[in-house]
Amino acid sequence: MLPDADTYDDLVRRFRWQIPERFNIAQAACDRWAGSDPGRIAIHHRRQDGTVETVTFADLRERSNRFANALKAAGIGRGDRVALLLPQCPETAIAHLAVYKLGAIAVPLAMLFGVDALEYRLRDSGAAALVTVSGGLAKIARFADRPPTLHTVFSIDGPEGDALGFHEESTRAEADFELADTSPDDPALIIYTSGTTGAAKGALHGHRVFLGHLPGVEMPHEFFPQPGDIMWTPADWAWAGGLLNVLFPALFHGVPVVAYRFEKFDPELAFALLAEFGVRNAFIPPTALRMMRSVKNPRQRWNLSLRTVGSGGESLGAEVYEWAKDALGLTVNEFYGQTECNLVLSSCAAIGVSKPGAIGKPVPGHDVAVIDVDGNTLAPGEIGQIAVRRPDPVMFLEYWGRPDATRAKFVGDWMLTGDQGVVDEDGYVSFVGRDDDVITSSGYRIGPGEIEDCLIAHPCVALAAVVGKPDPVRTEIVKAFIVPQDGVVPDDDLVADIQAFVRERLAAHEYPREIAFIEEMPLTTTGKVVRRLLREQA
Repeated sequence: MLPDADTYDDLVRRFRWQIPERFNIAQAACDRWAGSDPGRIAIHHRRQDGTVETVTFADLRERSNRFANALKAAGIGRGDRVALLLPQCPETAIAHLAVYKLGAIAVPLAMLFGVDALEYRLRDSGAAALVTVSGGLAKIARFADRPPTLHTVFSIDGPEGDALGFHEESTRAEADFELADTSPDDPALIIYTSGTTGAAKGALHGHRVFLGHLPGVEMPHEFFPQPGDIMWTPADWAWAGGLLNVLFPALFHGVPVVAYRFEKFDPELAFALLAEFGVRNAFIPPTALRMMRSVKNPRQRWNLSLRTVGSGGESLGAEVYEWAKDALGLTVNEFYGQTECNLVLSSCAAIGVSKPGAIGKPVPGHDVAVIDVDGNTLAPGEIGQIAVRRPDPVMFLEYWGRPDATRAKFVGDWMLTGDQGVVDEDGYVSFVGRDDDVITSSGYRIGPGEIEDCLIAHPCVALAAVVGKPDPVRTEIVKAFIVPQDGVVPDDDLVADIQAFVRERLAAHEYPREIAFIEEMPLTTTGKVVRRLLREQA
């Protein structure tokens, strides 16, 4: 969708949205390729035992047609919600495509969700069916009360109890299916997002969300696709980052995707996967990049083919930015968005849009600004809320069953992200922090990102997160939680050394007045630091 361009200004000037009157994700991401190039590879699936399954677009079409018929036979129809509790594997893509072919609504759920989180989302969405694995069935069995709408369950591991076998039911079904006639605004997907307060809300997206993501994928991956591109991410495909930043944009462009389920992220295995499949394009969240930073001399140990790395979900920071240049031989292109309106800011080193510590500039087609509480655009250097103006093809339709929350998300036509940011004189946007992450200390407003970036530059620090701790004198003080490098034994001398390290490089009001050493950083299923838990500890 992005035109070729040599400069950012030229790219913005030449860009036009291409949104047809009728559109279905499954046709665009699967059936059109199966018709024109059926043997084209769609997915390389590396199983846990090391074997590799190769799935073509023809396979995807037939298997998604069969499962769409199996869903239809189970009473699933247009507008019904189908929950998908699945890891990175071909069945996840197949199930999504089948749901879209029916005109139903997919509800992706992360494998790491606990029993309460799953029960809430299944109940809130009114899911009629669930597709999962045997481990998912074990969690469902622990529900106090099964959601009344949930009448059919499929397991990709085979029939078990009242759960039907995904493969068994698909094999019995017909291989042909008539695709639902859908518009870009017809509902297709509910992705649950946890806010700063209250229960998780389901962001409802139309089929157009798929098209809305394309410019924001093509920009950080430097005019993706290019010949030979292969894409991978460690991010769960249940998250917008894995599903809409990687899986479906790659399928749309006919680019193979590497699938592998990490039980726990392993930076050595990540490099091995990149080398094994000749991955050229990767979306790697900042926390995963920080963990990969602990691996020495990756280009000497593995034959890497990386052309682009995009990163987002939380602040990347200048330290990781510079490490990647040296260790990976490329510039990480940072981007920004959220579940409700994703990939609206981006970097693109190929056309000179890249600045350490900054997210980037607005992706063509998106109107993004930093605004005050009344919706007024702020001047460069002023901290405010990052906002996106509607209408926008990538923007959510509404919060599922939450009209009040939907209205509260907007000031006029500006959609509020809940993220604090600042624009510089060159038009680059920098992330300051979530509304509740910004620390107020002695009258200063302090974003955690810059401090965390400084902390991980210390040779004894592997991971770091910063929160505000209530203080009767300063309102809040900066408290750092640090995972030390392997072999480092924390003591008072190390605390003092780290504090001096930050004070000398940043400012006296920004150094952490308290430091706690922890064995493991609390992370969300999407790899973001769970600051709420750290604030509770503080």
